[in-house]
Amino acid sequence: MRRKLLGKSIGYVLIGISSLIMIVPFLSALMNSLKTYKEYTTVPPRWIPEVFQWSNYAQVFQLGNIGGYTLNSIFVAVLSVVGALISCSMVGYAFARLRFPLKSALFVMVLGTMMIPAVVIIIPHFIIFNKLNMLDTLTPLWIIEWLAQPFGIFLMRQAFMNIPKEYEEAAKMEGCNPFQIYLRIFIPMARPTLATLAIFTFMGKWNEILTPVIYLTSNEKYTLPIGILSLSGQWTGNEQLMIAAALVSLVPILLVFLFAEKYFVQNHNMAGIK
Repeated sequence: MRRKLLGKSIGYVLIGISSLIMIVPFLSALMNSLKTYKEYTTVPPRWIPEVFQWSNYAQVFQLGNIGGYTLNSIFVAVLSVVGALISCSMVGYAFARLRFPLKSALFVMVLGTMMIPAVVIIIPHFIIFNKLNMLDTLTPLWIIEWLAQPFGIFLMRQAFMNIPKEYEEAAKMEGCNPFQIYLRIFIPMARPTLATLAIFTFMGKWNEILTPVIYLTSNEKYTLPIGILSLSGQWTGNEQLMIAAALVSLVPILLVFLFAEKYFVQNHNMAGIK
């Protein structure tokens, strides 16, 4: 009994320390975003500003094209999520439930592509999009997700394989074809996994820097991360605004996570039960 209590206490202490380590940088950034430049550069640094400069957040939108960059990021992230959910769920369903020649070998090949470093395929992708006249457009940033990425395929296949066959057999007896079974039976039952895939895809696309830097050259087409980076030279002497802009860029991710949290936790609990 005492050992259990001691174990729980140690666990709570570790969780508390980990939480502090995680939240202190965020609080520091929040405080710095609400300072004047003079307070921001004061040595030794002051933790809390004398007067909270909430106007810094208004200046972020007035001095830079943050609104336009945000719309570009939302456009890319939403289309990427939609593409990933559709393509990965369909391919995952095929690998999980359908019978076709070389299914196992093809799935091993899909898993094998996960081991290829992303930098290796940058040049082939660039050549392809150049031939398709898609450079300096947002299309290369989201269309890849419509081609079913290996991680999403693996995730959805595992989710579909864990659904009992009785549901599928009952649907077949009702006269459903494979696509109807996928759409009416498997998709609703895999909502937690779909939510997880949506969160991962949204976060990955929202924070992506390398791909936009490669394909975009026009300032008005920049996504939010590289848009903020491009403003660093213009905001010299106002670095607190850069921090405010970075914090603004976190808001959509937090909203998406809060919206899908229920399904994400549900999927985590299901994985634990299995």
